[in-house]
Amino acid sequence: MNIIDNLTRLDFAVIILYIIILLGIGFWASKKSNQNGGDLFLGGRQLKWYNIGMSIWGTNVGPSMLIATTSLAYSTGLVGGNFSWLAFPILLMLSRVFIPRYLQAQIHTTPEYLSFRFNETTRDIVAVYALVSILVLWLGGTLYAGGIIISQMLGWPLWVSVTSLMTIAMSFTITGGLTAVVYTDTFQMILLIASSLFLLILGVNAVGGVQILWESTPANYWKLLLPASDEVYPWYALILGYPVLGIWFWCTDQTIVQRALGARSVYHAQKGILLTAGLKILDTFIFVIPGIICFLLFPNLKNSDEAFLTLSVAVLPSGLFGLTISVILAALISTVDSGLNSLSTVFTLDVYKKKINPTISKSKERRLGQWVTLIGGLSAIILSILLDDVDKDLFGLLQSIIGYLAPPMSAVFLIGALWRKANSKAANLTLIVGFVLCIGVAVADLGGFPHKGFFPPYLLMSFYLFAFLSAFMIIVSLMTGKDTEEGKFISLKKIYEQLQLSPTYLWRIWLFITIIMVSLYVFFN
Repeated sequence: MNIIDNLTRLDFAVIILYIIILLGIGFWASKKSNQNGGDLFLGGRQLKWYNIGMSIWGTNVGPSMLIATTSLAYSTGLVGGNFSWLAFPILLMLSRVFIPRYLQAQIHTTPEYLSFRFNETTRDIVAVYALVSILVLWLGGTLYAGGIIISQMLGWPLWVSVTSLMTIAMSFTITGGLTAVVYTDTFQMILLIASSLFLLILGVNAVGGVQILWESTPANYWKLLLPASDEVYPWYALILGYPVLGIWFWCTDQTIVQRALGARSVYHAQKGILLTAGLKILDTFIFVIPGIICFLLFPNLKNSDEAFLTLSVAVLPSGLFGLTISVILAALISTVDSGLNSLSTVFTLDVYKKKINPTISKSKERRLGQWVTLIGGLSAIILSILLDDVDKDLFGLLQSIIGYLAPPMSAVFLIGALWRKANSKAANLTLIVGFVLCIGVAVADLGGFPHKGFFPPYLLMSFYLFAFLSAFMIIVSLMTGKDTEEGKFISLKKIYEQLQLSPTYLWRIWLFITIIMVSLYVFFN
């Protein structure tokens, strides 16, 4: 879908202005950052709650959210909203269970926490997994998907699109690290919310108002939970499977968690996560409902992936359309710069500093992190170009792949955080057995072996794998006994006392969000 002919001079001016402001904020934040390794990786642990909340949400809102969620809504209706609204109990768990543990341990990376809770072998296994997942999913996959979108919009070759995106992301990530990332993310997410609200309002107006939108849409399009007979998203698969993906994504993935690790206090970390939970309520309204609106206005699209851009071209005036292009750039760059910074952090602190040069100075640590960011960015460009030759439908498979990679990580982190008797032998075996098992099942399922439809929906399969690995870890822990080292498990009550946190801290706002979410699920079912 080449839309460059629809862009006016005003649209181009808006896009250029966006890029100038973005780079200006990025370089300002880089200058603001103190010149040491801690600032590159965790912003000197001085990040405020609103930067944390906006940046976490922005990292989540990549091209898969902006384009694919609208596409899913065009085809199936409101069911795509579950991937946003079911996140709130997982974010509550991140805020109340994982973040106090992470910040009490004063870690820089999530693999480092596992060395604190279990042993160095656990950390090494997860560090390798984290590097691969960041490079393939967060960088290569996102850059490939983003490059395809930009190529379709502007008619550029793929290599020009991905190189341009990566150049912008690297320009301030290399110099400013996490500080630059969260400041630019905050700006970009304000822009994203404003532009998406414009699209929603103008789209509703185009169909004739809220009442006509409601009455003209097929009734099943307004159902969040689909019948058990649905082949892809039966209600029980979503309820059972999403938490497995959610724990890995929200509570253990370095790219997400790193923002909270850079908080100036537990208060700012937890309040930032609370802001993310509030913003997730918006997702369904500003990303999903526009897909339903596009279905009413253009019911015969050959490719539902074009729903977002088709609606934008149809309802947005000159200038606002350029703003929408800027929003797509914002979503892409936000995800890519987050992946770059996390890749740099994990390699520098979990691999190089831990295994190669433990005495590295702060200045050399920072310089190494910058080189890793540069090399990681160049590698992601090459990988994204190679992905285009491997499988044209690869981006559509990424969500399923995540569903199969999540179970071992979710099992080890969750049981390790909640159960004192979980030990390092069980954790390491669970990770190794889990990765082999999950990758094997993923290859078989995605490859149609022994035949298509043999396995249940990937969300349900993810739950089955998680349940098996959790039971496996518990049994091995009971059979092998406690770890010999003392103090590896600290109760949450003791951690809250050490951090001087009240158990009722921020509970009232979480309760308010819970009431909103329950009400929405009742209304839309």
